[in-house]
Amino acid sequence: MAAADKIPAQTDVAPYLTEQRWEGYRPEQHAIWRTLFHRQAALVQRRAVPAYLDGVAALSVSADSIPDFRIVNDMLGRRTGWSVTPVTGLVPDDVFFTLLASRRFPATCFIRREDQLDYLQEPDVFHDLFGHVPLLVNPVFADYMQAYGEGGLKALSLGGLGRLARLYWYNVEFGLIATEDGLRIYGAGILSSRSETIYALEDERPHRVGFDLMRIMRTRFRIDDLQQCYFVIDSFAQLFAATRPDFAPLYAALDRQPDVEPTATEKGDRLFAPVAPLSH
Repeated sequence: MAAADKIPAQTDVAPYLTEQRWEGYRPEQHAIWRTLFHRQAALVQRRAVPAYLDGVAALSVSADSIPDFRIVNDMLGRRTGWSVTPVTGLVPDDVFFTLLASRRFPATCFIRREDQLDYLQEPDVFHDLFGHVPLLVNPVFADYMQAYGEGGLKALSLGGLGRLARLYWYNVEFGLIATEDGLRIYGAGILSSRSETIYALEDERPHRVGFDLMRIMRTRFRIDDLQQCYFVIDSFAQLFAATRPDFAPLYAALDRQPDVEPTATEKGDRLFAPVAPLSH
């Protein structure tokens, strides 16, 4: 793995970095954060994986105001050596992977408008800080994210980027995990969305398929609606172990297999039932 403080020399990340300028947020922007935080915190309390809730508590992320990255980084760095790196917006793939491989999570600084509370296609500071960052407190997940960045840099030269994007989408963004208490959420795209938080666990319509690396990397996804398929891991250790080997032979094998639509199931799929409706 790459050293936490070393960025590969071939990628210039500097043009995409910025400063948060926390003091520049307006009162109405902090108010939007409070609205989003209050309603999501209540929903995820009984739906999120405990490791995520532990991360929120450890980082002292609260409804008071948009988090100050400097404070978050002080606590996060002491836990797992990660930091939140403010970026100008969506960044190129090589920059994204380089930052992850260096244990730096790229986060946007802007927050959505009041008329965008329920849906925003581009990730904002609420999605990044509330959805993604708390799990970086977990050592196994933190190591997985660094390994994903390293794998992404390799995928760029192997033509496997599209396949690897599916792995990120169905795990880091929209992953579910089986726990002793039933299915729980760990994907940031779910945790930062009111409608998807309820739908992902409780609705009868989407498929919930047991983790299978090849199956995930063959499955298409859509970005403009609620997901039609979710994948369920048994543990973060399972996810890390399955994605540790060299992906080069896997990419070659995938090129000989057909893609799967998110609405489809296949023979051998391990399917999970939705959880009983919880109070909202």
